[in-house]
This record gives sequence, structure tokens and C-alpha cells, in this order.
Amino acid sequence: MNSTTGLYAGAAQVETTPRLGTVINGDFVPHYATSIHDPLFAKALVLRRAETFLVFVVVDICVMGQELLDQVKSLIQAQTGIAPENILISSTHTHAAGAVEEVHFVQADLAYRQWLPGRIVEAVDAAINRLEPALFGYGKVMAPEHLRCRRYEMEADFLPLNPVTGKADKIKTNPFGVECKIIRPIAKPDPELSFLALKSISGKWISVLANYGLHYVGDWKNGTISADYFGYFARSLQAELCAGEDFVGIMSNGTSGDVNIWDFHNPSLYPAGDFAKSALIGSDLASKLIQKLDDIQWESDPVLGVVTDAVSLVRRMPSDQELESAKERMEEGGFEYLQADYAGWQKLYAREQCLLAAYPVEAKVPLQCFRIGSVRIGALPGEVFASTGLKLKEEISSPYFSITLANGNFGYIPPALELEKGGYETWRCRISNLDGDAEQRIRKELIRLADSV
Repeated sequence: MNSTTGLYAGAAQVETTPRLGTVINGDFVPHYATSIHDPLFAKALVLRRAETFLVFVVVDICVMGQELLDQVKSLIQAQTGIAPENILISSTHTHAAGAVEEVHFVQADLAYRQWLPGRIVEAVDAAINRLEPALFGYGKVMAPEHLRCRRYEMEADFLPLNPVTGKADKIKTNPFGVECKIIRPIAKPDPELSFLALKSISGKWISVLANYGLHYVGDWKNGTISADYFGYFARSLQAELCAGEDFVGIMSNGTSGDVNIWDFHNPSLYPAGDFAKSALIGSDLASKLIQKLDDIQWESDPVLGVVTDAVSLVRRMPSDQELESAKERMEEGGFEYLQADYAGWQKLYAREQCLLAAYPVEAKVPLQCFRIGSVRIGALPGEVFASTGLKLKEEISSPYFSITLANGNFGYIPPALELEKGGYETWRCRISNLDGDAEQRIRKELIRLADSV
């Protein structure tokens, strides 16, 4: 570790599975853990060249906010000396994990929130202790078959009502029960499965960090704890590579804010049953990745770099009249019996307007770009649409991919045209409130960072 050149890499995972009874994120209303299907992890990959460190952490959890992650980064710095700007921490976005943030009507589990940071620090520390001379490779493979845009143009006689405005949206997100009214999906997912591969000089596998724009699969019963397809991918990858126990397979979430697995035109495309889809998709993606490993050009001394910045963005805030209407609806009560229907959404989003009104009008959104050799990796703190990821890949000249829900969560960040169309992702609330300029400004700033690192 005293060498001034040459790449060192280390990886580790620490279990973060919550206890039964913990609150689960990922729905409008709370669920509580009643069973554990597979373990959750905080997975860390650390790269070092000379005095420069890059730290990737991917946690099996729905979302983590900036305040919590800034605290975690400070703990990591105190433990390891690595500066916060060199640390990227993201959520997989499994909807079957413990809640450390309040989302809609789901409260944070404060005991789990207090316990989790120490586990993340432990994973990073363990990865540092495993640093060894390493080879780095980058690859990508097309995997479009598991991706569906979940936003649909509907027939004219179907009016998808917006619970915030009370008016009809131009599109419908996830049109369950009205499949017969679908005309077409309105966008295309990013079909690439990108990955970083690390192995020791002697040929031992250290880690593979993959990236894919699939929101999550969700083929489980409420109350189940699971890493979703992200976990199946990692386990399949380790088995197919015949890698040792120290190998850490990681799947990060790409630009999937408007993408999921549900095929409304062909609902029998995938096998039925709990975790049948997750297992199939995780295994298939692992196999596709392994088939591309022979094409990798391995590097032993890639340049490492990082740049960070924050962009100031304006929030869409409720007007005085909208806030007064929301307060009147709140006074009606009935939250104990909230249902996931239009009337329930009206109450839920009335509450969201009242809570959002206390937020600052300006949001400071952190952005980060890592460099490994010729590869750039952008960190975006929210649920970003596929079109944004595709434009970034097109406009950044070097190999590039985006890790989303990274370093915080500013919610859905739809492009201006998508914001005008409406749909669930645009309904104003604490996890969807940036204005129409936000996506373009974030994208341009990240391109600038990628060009400068």
C-alpha cells in the first residue's frame, strides 16, 4: 500500500437485515416485517491509487436522505480518513427493506435508522482492510427484455385524475385494471447493463459492480424482507463465477424513475409465484454479464478522480389557496382508514402539501462524478427518468453510467415535458417537487463534471 502507482481494490459486505416488526418503505401506507426471505447487505467497493480513494457503497434499502448519508460519510471519514467527496453511497431501491426515511404515510423506523450507519461504516472499513493490487475492467451488454416504461398514453375516454390538482393527467402510471384503455408507453428505457469488474493480480475475483435501469421487481407478499432482484443477481453472479466467499457482487440502480418490469400487454410473460421473476431476472442478467467478461481489456493502473458540486434548484410549492384547501381536507380526518384509491390519495397528498410547505423554496442538490481510467460514473440523488440517463450517455464522450438514489434522495426528477404530462411521478409532494428546469440543469452540470474530472 506504499506504492505511488498501481490500482488497489477491496470489497466487503456487512449484513443489514432488520428485525421482524420493522417498518417497511415502498408503499403509500406502512407495512411491517413479518418474514425474512433473504438477507440485506451494505456492500462496499474501495479503490485506491497512490493517495486517491474512491468508495462505492450500495445498500439494500428503499431510500436514504442526504442528512443521514452526510452523517454516515462523516463517520467513515473519522474512521478511515477518506474525504466525504470521495464516497458515493446509494440505495438499491428494494421495496422490501427497513425504513430509515419517512415516505408518504410510512414513518421511519428510528431504531433501524440509528443502527444502520454503523453497519455501513463497518463495510467500508472491512473493504479497506482487504485492499490488494488489482486489475480493473469495464463492460456493458444490452438487456432490454426486462424493462418497461411504466407511463402510458391512454384512450381519450379514460381520465387519469391527479389527486393534487383534481384535474386529469395526460398519461397514466401503472394502469392496473384499465389495461384495455392503453394506447402505448410514452418512453423507452435504457437497455444497457453496465459493469465494473475487479480482480486481484493473481486472478481472484474481488467484486463486480453492475448498473441497470430497473426500478425493482416486487414479486413478494407485503411484510417480506428481501433484496429483490438485486440480491438474486449478486448470488447468481458469485455462483456462476465460482468466486470465493470474499467476492462481493453488487447491482446498483440506474435511471429507472419511469421504468419497471410489469408488462400490461402480456402479463403472463414471466412465471408466477413469489420471487419467480426476481430469480429469473437476476440470474439472466448475471449470465449476460459473464458472457461479456472475455471482451474486457484489463488495466492495472487506471487514473482515479472525483469531482463534486451542488446545483441550486427551485421547488414547486403549493399556493396559499392550495394549502388552505389541503388543510381543510386534513381536518376531515379519516387517516386511520386510508386506502390506496383516489379518495385516499387525495387525503395523503393533502398532507404532503402541508408538509412540503415547510421546506425551503430552494434545494441544494449534490452531484458527484467518479473517474476510473476512461470510465465516468455519475451520482444522482433521486429517481431519474431513463431519458435523462440515455442523454447523459450520448453527451458524455467517455464510457459512462449513472447511479441513482445516490448521496441523498430528492425524489422523482422528471424532464420538463414529462412533468407537463402528469402521472404519479409528477404529483407534487415531498418526493416530487423540483421544478421543470431541474432535470436539464442537473444533466448539464453532470456533463460539465464528467468533462472536468
